[in-house]
This record gives sequence, C-alpha cells and structure tokens, in this order.
Amino acid sequence: MATLKIKKLIPNAVIPQYQSKEAAGFDLCASEGKLVKKGKWALIPTGLSFSFPKNYEVQLRPRSGLALKHGITLLNSPGTIDSDYRGEIKIIVINLGEEDFTINAGDRIAQAVLCKIKQAKIKIVKALDTTKRGESGFGSTGK
Repeated sequence: MATLKIKKLIPNAVIPQYQSKEAAGFDLCASEGKLVKKGKWALIPTGLSFSFPKNYEVQLRPRSGLALKHGITLLNSPGTIDSDYRGEIKIIVINLGEEDFTINAGDRIAQAVLCKIKQAKIKIVKALDTTKRGESGFGSTGK
C-alpha cells in the first residue's frame, strides 16, 4: 500500500477522508468560499499539498452528487497530480447548471484517487500494426 503524505498549508484545511470502507476515492474540500456563476469556472484551493511515491499519480474527479444535483463538475476531468509536484492542490470546477452555485469553505468539491502508473517508452515508427477497426473512430463500434 502506497502512503499519501499530506501537508496542511493553512489551519482550516480539511484532511481528506474516504467516505466508506471500500471507497476508491477520498474527498477534497474547499479551503475558501467562492461563487461560481452558471456557465463559468473557478479555481478552488484546498489548502493542502501532497507527497506520494513515484510511479503513482493522484487523479482528480468530479463528485457525482454535485454533478447530478447542481451541474458542478471538473473542467479538466480527470485532472492529474504528478508525484514530483509539491504545490497546493487546487481544483478547477465548472458550473454547467442553470443557477449560480456557492462553494463554502469546508465543502467537499472533488474526489481524488491514488493510481499506479507506468510511463511508456516512446518509439517513432513508419507504420503501425493493423487491426480490423483500423482508423474508424467516434461511434464506429456502435451505439
């Protein structure tokens, strides 16, 4: 099991928690309030910074309840936090709902998942192997 080290950058920062015993993600909370107008986005600080082993990333994902009830999601979903980043974790939220939405300090605004990764060896080639699907994309495999 990998260890996620957390540094509180401000006193009111909320330490993330898994909301159930088998939850894949832990919740991240806003460290300050902000009004997100409908159709607009905002950068929401958490007041936290992380350290975790190389060959891992933290993926930032929307919270399903905020998305369903208010149209609040993450603009760059999933967001990636690299293992060598030590700055404050900030969340880019977007309001796709029909009304302005207020985020208060302490509100759960995103979830994060610690994931193992493997970097690829990048190789330039003149041709790729062929497949039945080939270059068919966007909707080519059916509904």
